[in-house]
Amino acid sequence: MRSLANLKLPHTTITSASVVGEGPLSVAAAPGATNIPVVVPARCEVKGTIKPTSDSEIKFALWLPASAWNGKYRQEGNGGWAGNIPYQAMIDPPRRGYATAGTDDGHEGGVTGATWAIGHPEKLVDFGHRAVHETNLQARSIIRAFYGREPSLAYFVGCSDGGREALMEAQRYPEDFNGIIAGAPANNWSHLFTGFVWNEQALLKDSASSIQPAKLPAIQNAALAACDALDGVKDGLIEDPRVCRFDPSVLTCKGTESNECLTTPQVEALRKIYAGPKNPRTAEQIFPGYPPGTEAVPGTWAAWITSVSAQGSIQSAFGNSYYGHAVFEDPKWDFRTLNFDRDVAFGDEKAGPVLNSTSPDLRSFRAAGGKLIQYHGWGDAAIAPASSIEYYEKVGSFIRKYPDARSNSSRPVDSFYRLFMVPGMGHCGGGAGPNSFGNRRPGASIDPDHDIFFALERWVEKDAAPDQLIGAGANMTRPLCVYPRVAQYKGSGDPNNAASFACLTPQQRR
Repeated sequence: MRSLANLKLPHTTITSASVVGEGPLSVAAAPGATNIPVVVPARCEVKGTIKPTSDSEIKFALWLPASAWNGKYRQEGNGGWAGNIPYQAMIDPPRRGYATAGTDDGHEGGVTGATWAIGHPEKLVDFGHRAVHETNLQARSIIRAFYGREPSLAYFVGCSDGGREALMEAQRYPEDFNGIIAGAPANNWSHLFTGFVWNEQALLKDSASSIQPAKLPAIQNAALAACDALDGVKDGLIEDPRVCRFDPSVLTCKGTESNECLTTPQVEALRKIYAGPKNPRTAEQIFPGYPPGTEAVPGTWAAWITSVSAQGSIQSAFGNSYYGHAVFEDPKWDFRTLNFDRDVAFGDEKAGPVLNSTSPDLRSFRAAGGKLIQYHGWGDAAIAPASSIEYYEKVGSFIRKYPDARSNSSRPVDSFYRLFMVPGMGHCGGGAGPNSFGNRRPGASIDPDHDIFFALERWVEKDAAPDQLIGAGANMTRPLCVYPRVAQYKGSGDPNNAASFACLTPQQRR
């Protein structure tokens, strides 16, 4: 390992390089969860620090399989404001034979805060896009030094902030990766976090506006009663919430308030959450709202949106950190003061160019032969799922507007970019419905027939584009259809079996 420890790389210091034998690595499945010991193959573990500017300190880790390297490289994305190397995500790739790396995005700290950004614009750039790109460059050099050759292919996998990073790579650095998975991407960072403050203001307008956790089951049940059967079967899932016409006023209390009804202020707050933030001057939609149907599912609304804990909701923590730390650089900033016209525009101008990965121009990524799979759960209470559809359609419109030789179909975007919407699934997994399709717990076995990364490999390496994935849930399977197709029950057969559903286009469903 002496040769790697002394390896000379641009603005990079190798801080350690050591052989680690096969054995368990304990990682927390989620904040507060019990550690899960997972066996990781023997590897050379390299750690380093990258300093592209005088105010940068990008830490990274690279795992190099000691044997059975498949000749490929995979990089893992982060979550929230990052601040830690994503070791949990790095466990799966070596088991598939990959060299793998991750970065802390240039700072250390909790995922919901960004105090490190105050007075440090270069650190915000590192977080925004530079850390992931630099990690890719340095990891490739180390791989070449260790194995004596470049990786034949490179992949990137991320969800949430990692999904934002994934799309940022496709847009800014289109030759970094051959294949990319972008899960629930927070790519419109400035507007997503504006939506968080919108919900916070709606729920805390006054003491009567707050929606207690005990009322969420009544809201979900009413939404399912209105829209569950639209896909041909009542199964506790709304396949496509965009066609749901649920009016929360049906829950208005007729007499004494109870957990089975909502007060008028609560109905008003719920309407705002469903509708999403709008510019009060122009009435322009700033970001999509959250769809009905999974309000009471554990880990969704009660944690992300409507929490009544002293610390507030997860959304409020992110929204306050974005405006308080990254935009106004004032830790005492008050969310009640946000102007959804002037302040949003200021945030877009100051932080948006660094943090947002919203450009629809993926022509260079396509020209380089890149393939992109995006997925998003309809039960995501963190990032409004319709935002993924908005971005996908925006890319499609751009590609049609500026065609080239590859644009000889009505949907040329499908030649390199495909989107899958998952009914019931929460943020990056969990929730209800067919929420397992390769985003597995550490240590779970690989199932090639139900594995999203395997589908990406086949697309990149064998030009076999995925038309559907198979998702699994509690005692059920369901086809996850490539957008804009949606799963529809055939009218007979076991409703818990994916074979009983067909993927239909919007025209076929009419």
